[in-house]
Amino acid sequence: MNRKTQIVVVGGGAGGLELVRRLGAKFGRKNHDIILVDKNLSHIWKPLLHEVAAGSLDANLDEVGYRGHCYRWGYRFFQGSLQGIDREAKTIRLAPVMDEDGSELIAGHTIRYDILALALGSVSNDFGVPGVSEHCLYLDSRTQADRFRTRLLNHCLRVSRAMMNDPTANEQVRIAIVGGGATGVELAAELYNAAGALRHYGLEVFDESRLHVSLLEAGPRILPALPDKLAAAAKHELEQLGVQVRPDTQVIQANPRQLVTKCGDTIEADLMVWAAGVKGAEFLSELGLETNGRNQVIVTDTLQSTVDPCIFALGDCASYTPPGENRPVPPRAQAAHQMAEVVFDNICRMQKGRPLRHFVYRDNGSLVSLSRFSTVGSLMGNLIGGSMAIEGRLARFIYTSLYRLHLIGIHGWVKATFLILIGRVNRIVRPKLKLH
Repeated sequence: MNRKTQIVVVGGGAGGLELVRRLGAKFGRKNHDIILVDKNLSHIWKPLLHEVAAGSLDANLDEVGYRGHCYRWGYRFFQGSLQGIDREAKTIRLAPVMDEDGSELIAGHTIRYDILALALGSVSNDFGVPGVSEHCLYLDSRTQADRFRTRLLNHCLRVSRAMMNDPTANEQVRIAIVGGGATGVELAAELYNAAGALRHYGLEVFDESRLHVSLLEAGPRILPALPDKLAAAAKHELEQLGVQVRPDTQVIQANPRQLVTKCGDTIEADLMVWAAGVKGAEFLSELGLETNGRNQVIVTDTLQSTVDPCIFALGDCASYTPPGENRPVPPRAQAAHQMAEVVFDNICRMQKGRPLRHFVYRDNGSLVSLSRFSTVGSLMGNLIGGSMAIEGRLARFIYTSLYRLHLIGIHGWVKATFLILIGRVNRIVRPKLKLH
């Protein structure tokens, strides 16, 4: 009996989940064993986490359970965290899975592979700033987003009760967001959207005026990936909402409920969110693969690791610098999608002994949603030799379409169409905020 070709994908984010869906649909279970490994049991699109954090999105409605997804698309799912790679034996080692009480649910074990694809995403980069990991919140996962939402609602309730007891009290919920990229900007706007809706859900005396949000950016302006005009428009919109936008403000230390800046200022906050950049997880630099200073696996133009052609890397955990470029491909959802397509194609080509396809990144531009208030972005990027600035309804439509394309990538056209329709119904019949 011939041994099945075993293809293992570690990481069920946007790129990894799309890859196993394609592989399962292509090969099935007859001659191939497609395996997805992830430490979580479900997937949610990372660009939506700011909405989960603000309570505008119920992740239970949008998450994808890996066990149900694998049954539909013909692959297997193993829960676990990657602990090591034995390239000679062609095995990966998974850490034990622990229960909430500390007991061992699943013992550590190894999984064989013929082809391995790493799609482990990224984590927040604190750049070694003292106190950040102890006192700031991140938005790298649904668990972290849920934690932020719970603490946000608790502070809103505290202020609401204080105002009911003393209408003259000047109580506020103070939030400091470090990082003026897309995540920080979108979260700041989404918080005002959520605050405006809380009065309809039991916090009658709470409104947007009780929210004080500071957005801190170390660089000269927010949204450096967008043209100056659009970044300025986004800054104006945020300031109209009430956000205090502070460019050229570098945080050098985080204390309990306090941030210290390079110029000596202190910023008091009830909640502090760190969204100043991303990097690969620390353990990626310990796997025996070539990595850069941000723990990303360096790959060739076929997205194979530089030390082992049987190991691919894609998405935020991979670093690829196109010929003639000074910077690697940016860690964006569109890059993960394009990489998943190329890795899938190259795995198929490897099975047939054909030459592998070279990865060419196509910058489709950047879009930033300011919740229901506005959307700004640049469309098409270098595909037309420049950028076309867009705002308003057109930008919002395209921004929404990106998520729909993600649904198609992980579910296929038929199910994605039904999910899009169900999503429209849910916006009508479900509460506007998730309050638990």
